[in-house]
This record gives sequence, C-alpha cells and structure tokens, in this order.
Amino acid sequence: MTTAESGGGTGRYLVLLEENATAAGVHTMERVAGVRAASTADVTGAGAAAMLGDADGLVLHELGVAVVRAADDQADALTRATGERGPVARVERERVVHTYATPTKEPEEDRGTVGTVDETALTWGLRAVGVPGSAATGAGIRVAVLDTGVARDHPDLAGRTLEARSFVDGEDVDDGHGHGTHCVGTACGPRTPDTGPGYGVAHEAEIYAGKVLGDSGSGTDGGILSGISWAVSNGCAVVSLSLGSATRPGDPHSEIFETVARRALRRGTLMVAAAGNESDRARGRIAPVSHPANCPSILAVGAVDAEHRVADFSCGSVDPDGAVDLVGPGVDVYSSWTLPTRYQRISGTSMATPHVAGVAALIAQEHGARDWELWARLGQSALRLPSPSTDVGAGLAQAP
Repeated sequence: MTTAESGGGTGRYLVLLEENATAAGVHTMERVAGVRAASTADVTGAGAAAMLGDADGLVLHELGVAVVRAADDQADALTRATGERGPVARVERERVVHTYATPTKEPEEDRGTVGTVDETALTWGLRAVGVPGSAATGAGIRVAVLDTGVARDHPDLAGRTLEARSFVDGEDVDDGHGHGTHCVGTACGPRTPDTGPGYGVAHEAEIYAGKVLGDSGSGTDGGILSGISWAVSNGCAVVSLSLGSATRPGDPHSEIFETVARRALRRGTLMVAAAGNESDRARGRIAPVSHPANCPSILAVGAVDAEHRVADFSCGSVDPDGAVDLVGPGVDVYSSWTLPTRYQRISGTSMATPHVAGVAALIAQEHGARDWELWARLGQSALRLPSPSTDVGAGLAQAP
C-alpha cells in the first residue's frame, strides 16, 4: 500500500480495479472487506458527490477506481486481495490536496506592464505563449478545469458554454475561494473583456468547471478522481489540474493516478497538472514535482516569469519518477476573480498550468490532436529555453 504521508490522510482509500472488471471488483470488495460500493453508472447529476460523502464506497465507473471508507482491518483485507489475481489491482490511502498559488495581491497594486511587457491589450502570459500570432480559438474543444469551482456570475463568462458541477460534499459549484475562477479565466477567458487586457488562451473553448477543492482551497484525491471521471465521460480533450500534494525526494508516484491517466488518454483526454510550489530556489532548494503531476502520464507544468526565468517556487525534476514536462507563465498573472473583486494577479504553478491547458486546446482544434499526439505536439512546438530541462522540460508552451 502506498501512502503519501506528506499529503496527509483522510481515512479513505483508493481502490484500483482491473479494466472491464468493475462489477467483479464491487463484489470482491464486499466479499473480502465488507465494503459496499455504489457506482456512478447508477447515478446522474450531483448524486455522485453526495454518494461520495455518504456511502461506504463509490466506484467511478469511467475510470475503474473506487473511493471507499475502510477501517484498518478492512484496508488490510483489500490489500491482501490485490495478490489474488482478481479484479482488485491496487490500494492506496487517499491524500489531501490543495491549490498551488501564492497569496493574492491587492487590486490597487496592479500594474499596466509586467517587466518590459506591455499589457494594454493582452496579458504578458498570452503574449509569452504566442497567442497574438495564432488564429486558433479553441472553438469546439471541451476543457475541464478542476479546481475550487467558478464564479458563474462573472460578466466575462456571460454567453459562454459553461458546464459546472461540484464534487465537494456540502458545497455547490460557486467559487468561494477565487483560485478556480482565476484558472478558468486563464485557460478559457476572454480576449477582449469590457475592461483590462485580454487574458484567456482558448477563448472560444467549451468550459467544464468541476469543483474538486472546497472554498478553503483544499480537497481530496477522491474529489479529483470524481472530476476526472466527469471530464472523461463528457469528452473533454484537456483536464487542467492546478492542485497537488507535496512529495519528498524518492517518493514514488501514485500507481492509481498513473493508471487513471493512461485510461483517460485512451479515451482522448490529456491531464495537465501543476508541478508544485515547494521550491525555494533563492536558497538553493529545489523540491520534487508534486502529486499527481509526478505521474509519467500526467503532463507536469512548471512556472516562468515574464523574462522566461524559472520561478523561485517552481518544483523541478529532482527524481526520475517525476519530471517537469513544460513550463507556462506563472508569475504575476492577471485573470478573472470572484465578484466584487472581479480581477486579480497571483503567482504559482497553478497559474502556469491553465496557460498550457489553453494552448493544448488550441492545438487540439488546429490539428485535431488528442491523447499522446496532443502531448507530443505540445512538446515539439515549445519554445526552447536556456534553463536546464530538469526545470523547464521541453520549454515554454506555444500556441499553434
């Protein structure tokens, strides 16, 4: 059993089921451990979030993963079952995850430029990823942003195709934090808002905002997996995950999230995740890529500033088991925020991730690319940077 102690536990477990063996897995969990699990195949709408909060277990049918409550003896029984060559493949403790952004700045601290980059018309981030020279808009591409929800009343989102669902028990999808609205704005916000610079990369993409982190900015693996299942079932080409749990050097990645990522890719959905903010490069500390971005089949995104320098906080490729794949703009990023504030500048690999997710949507539209082809095109078209590949991967994501 794998435990990410640095991320904390919840008393719940993730149970990976062999592919195409969901029904047999449900039966085995009840037989060996007395755990009864409902399935998302039997519920619709917000029912899954409530079931995840109330039931002994919930099977995410699209992914072949169960999230269950289990006492120590039940968890041990489930773990033993993984050695029986049956439908239960792996068991891991559920982790606690959180947003990856630095504290917000007050609106009056906003500037018209960042460094030497003019932000009169477009943010420095959009310029850095090559939006001005691209004709792609993201039209027809579904992008899932799994975060703290979204401010559905934000005027910049009026008239957009926006699907929203909460996977946080007891909270609706409205963003009581701000982080999710900021990430939605960067990935899919407008190019010509009524006020201020354009800040959305894939400004005509269809938005799927899943609330997997509560208004406190924290959540769990189960909420993330529920959101991924929803995104995959809705045919989202890209899932943006500006969240994670810190890892320590030598920590293995989650085999369950890795398997989920591979299964999602086979369904045409690419997951893009924040590498993490635990580094302190000014003091010589480079922290390893966080969970779940450290999974080989999840594209890990680091952060750079307007001068293309690696952000002080951005995690790096400390372990072979967790590499930075690309970087995006992640310092002093201007985007949407909850009302009445409306706009805000914040920093983090959380801000870099939706830039890359938005670029992925543009490439998906331009080339009809999905899954591993989409990943490959992102890497091949990236702007090469002088920083070590351990910090920036293939480079800075570029619009087609």
